[in-house]
Amino acid sequence: MNERPAAIPPAPIAATTETADLAGSVARFAHASVLVIGDVMLDRYIHGRVTRVSPEAPVPVLSEEREVALPGGAGAVVRALTALGAAVAFISVVGDDPAGSDLTGLVGGQPNVEPWLLVEGGRTTTVKTRYLAEGRHLLRADREQTTPIPAKLAEQVLRIARDAMAATSLTVLSDYQKGMLSDALPAALVAAAAQAGRGVIAAPKGAGAAAYAGADVLVLGREDLAMARGKPPGGTWGEAEAEAEAEALRVGGPFGAVIVTDVGPDLILVDAEGTSRAASGAGAATSGPLVTDAVVAVLAAGLATRMALREALRLAGLAAGLARRQPGTGVARPEDLLAAAAAAVA
Repeated sequence: MNERPAAIPPAPIAATTETADLAGSVARFAHASVLVIGDVMLDRYIHGRVTRVSPEAPVPVLSEEREVALPGGAGAVVRALTALGAAVAFISVVGDDPAGSDLTGLVGGQPNVEPWLLVEGGRTTTVKTRYLAEGRHLLRADREQTTPIPAKLAEQVLRIARDAMAATSLTVLSDYQKGMLSDALPAALVAAAAQAGRGVIAAPKGAGAAAYAGADVLVLGREDLAMARGKPPGGTWGEAEAEAEAEALRVGGPFGAVIVTDVGPDLILVDAEGTSRAASGAGAATSGPLVTDAVVAVLAAGLATRMALREALRLAGLAAGLARRQPGTGVARPEDLLAAAAAAVA
């Protein structure tokens, strides 16, 4: 890994340092050292213009002008962390295909990232291709394989993770349900982090929260929370119901804290101290996995430097608002967070 300022010694998440100065809090991100483990994917954005309808079918014809390729899934958490100035170790699995090679180059080309992208022969690397006309989303095409990785590869992930935990201050488990964090691996990683004295932030999609029991912070969208509680997704929840369900999940997990990202315009936190909220600055519900990734990154950078959880939550709310206003390719940098905080009080 590139040489960085000395990382602040790790401490359990429950041990906090109050930070009154917002600028000082953001500046601490440059001392964060975070391990990210999870499903990586290739996000492709194809931009163009639509000037006519196809004569073959009633669909628009996109004249392609440019293409952007970025690491997505857990790779988006890595991008968001490096934008904050943090140093990152990243463990994931790709296939032995062109998309896997592209991801290896994209991830390895980022500053302050130590990548461990393991290759599974015959696996299809997840690719999500989005077609946009003058910024408007027309279509998304996915190519993926979601079967669990082989047991021997999971053992290799766990061995590398144990070593990486010793060199970092906090671990993020970003589970997009693409097969990497499956079977017994999540529980083994949570146990390894506890043994190493490192905090864990888990962000599982779908109904997979129970696999991360014992994590310090669980970050979920509304539908993920519903599925974790055995309820059908797609329902309309009020804030009070979301708080009650999050608290039940926290106690039953158990988890140190549960954060819900998209019920109303605020982030909702429930922990042993009660309920807190952080404005997203978006003026609307904070939704979507890319918003959750931005929230996870700020929380990880903050908690890795012993920031108080509620202070980190406040900054994560600002990052959520920024992610909604620049979907897909945008990341929140320290100066963006400070500008958003200044605008919120203006």
